[in-house]
Amino acid sequence: MHYDVFNGDADGIISLLQLRLAAPKKAVLVTGLKRDIKLLDALHCRLGDTLTVLDISMRSNMAGLKQILASGASVFYADHHQAGGIPQDPNLDAHIDLDANVCTALIIDKLLRGRYHHWAIVAAYGDNLCAKADELAIAAGLDKAERAQLSELGKLINYNGYGASLEDLNFLPDELYRRLLAYENPFAVIGDPLSPYPVLRESYQQDFNQVTSIPPLYQSHCLLVVELPDSSASRRISGVYGNWLSNQSPDLAHIVLTHNQDGSFKVSLRAPSNNRCGAGDLCAQFISGGGRAGSGGINTLSKVQLPTLISKVEKFYGQ
Repeated sequence: MHYDVFNGDADGIISLLQLRLAAPKKAVLVTGLKRDIKLLDALHCRLGDTLTVLDISMRSNMAGLKQILASGASVFYADHHQAGGIPQDPNLDAHIDLDANVCTALIIDKLLRGRYHHWAIVAAYGDNLCAKADELAIAAGLDKAERAQLSELGKLINYNGYGASLEDLNFLPDELYRRLLAYENPFAVIGDPLSPYPVLRESYQQDFNQVTSIPPLYQSHCLLVVELPDSSASRRISGVYGNWLSNQSPDLAHIVLTHNQDGSFKVSLRAPSNNRCGAGDLCAQFISGGGRAGSGGINTLSKVQLPTLISKVEKFYGQ
């Protein structure tokens, strides 16, 4: 049995897309919402099984990974999140790069020697590595209009991964992956009226229009905090709205809060675009938190903990 395990955001989907365009393989797809990162724990593998694991933190999946390796299965693992101690096992082929200007799709792009480079650029835009994506796109000869098209597509694919449940999404992540797999070039997706692109574009614009007029809950010299209403639209837009805010005010850190059913907050933290460091480590100080240098999240933050989070973020970025 072969398993393709991937994050349900733009980076995870496009990382797998590049690999399977280059080398099609029959596989069991294992994915979920963007925040569903502990994907290895539920797998029961056997000797001879193989896995491709993309864009989920090795540290968060360490118990599941060790169990899978102990079964005799072989694992190809590519990621840019916190890894912890990488197991030294002959059945593990790990490609981990924690550079703040790298996403998993760029790791795959390098391994494939740029075979689907335009798709990797889309993923970089979707992961809010806008300066890096622009650099790569200009080097690839894309003009301003083409760069804008790839940027929007990356944003829309990433937008689809956010929600409290799969019912919040426009497309299930595995369905979106399968539909995009029909296109070797992202410009073909944009040009096809029957592709997922127009559906995601319309939904995004409707959700975005509902949140842009919301005033900050808190603002200081280094941080802006926004609390979104308790709605499906808020849950869908939270991550890409955080990216948008960060790009509008690159010297500020940003926290976007959405509501969980138990009364707690779900947190999206963006480091200042001009200082992409520390976000994942800050979130990891709270139970259910983690991420990478430029962005992090906390799945469940009680309201009484919010002042503590704000204080930690201001102390880190306000120096």
